[in-house]
Amino acid sequence: MANNYKPRKPRNGSSGNKHASSSPKSGRSRKTRNKKSVFGRYAVYIWTGIILVAVAYVGLFYYFFVSPYSFRWKAIYGEPEYPDGYNVRGIDISHYQTSIKWDKLRNASLNNDPVRFVIIKATEGKDLFDDDFNDNFFQAKENDFIRGAYHFFVPGVDAAAQARFFLHQVHLVPGDLPPVLDIEKTGKLSKKQLQNDVKKWLDIVEKKYGVKPILYTSYKFKKDYLDDPVFNEYPYWIAHYYINKLEYKGDWVLWQHTDCGKVDGITGFVDCNIFNGTIQDLEAFTIKDREEDLQEAEL
Repeated sequence: MANNYKPRKPRNGSSGNKHASSSPKSGRSRKTRNKKSVFGRYAVYIWTGIILVAVAYVGLFYYFFVSPYSFRWKAIYGEPEYPDGYNVRGIDISHYQTSIKWDKLRNASLNNDPVRFVIIKATEGKDLFDDDFNDNFFQAKENDFIRGAYHFFVPGVDAAAQARFFLHQVHLVPGDLPPVLDIEKTGKLSKKQLQNDVKKWLDIVEKKYGVKPILYTSYKFKKDYLDDPVFNEYPYWIAHYYINKLEYKGDWVLWQHTDCGKVDGITGFVDCNIFNGTIQDLEAFTIKDREEDLQEAEL
């Protein structure tokens, strides 16, 4: 069948698509308004979520990085705190403290208590001698401090050679603190090997001075590696930072409670320590003249 239909021409030259041509423009306008209305509708929820995430982040950061070490944060970014209940305080130093102004240090105080003792790094391993030991050891005596010296133990290096090296470099006299062994690392040694080597060093040095050396170690290291009863015979210097009360339940003579202490005469931070007793107890704890020991034994 033939198609005789002819479409009608628009009147006055107007387009039949007039309304269609304007609809895309009006459609975009409605779409934009819809987007804005959606964002406005959920804006409160979005900002609430952002704030909650920020609060959670701050809370987690405080819990994991600030709270466990709050003592350290306070010490670094404010005035260091010192545990109460003790008044015999001292410091330990090495070449890291560089130039010490001993005229200021001799009158310095920690928590309003005078600095009573200074323990100085002397040796490490079998051949490392602290560059500032001789001067620090001399100055400590000259400035009326009770002084001591320590050896940093290197696991895996012959323990006897380490002991001999320490004894060759350090000459303690009556009035000084007993020698100190700083043991912090295991190296590649088994627990038993480490204990045997530590005991070897202690025996050699004890034979020289006639007193049991002080064992310096951390609270955790003591529990994990020096839990044998044979080591309980030695006086302990426990390092346990950022707490107000020492958690170690055994006997101890010294507690290194912070590595962020501040004291006149020393630029930067310094390790601070507490003696567990009175100043008279500290003096009694020092090395005695062998003749005095013999006289006491006869009595």
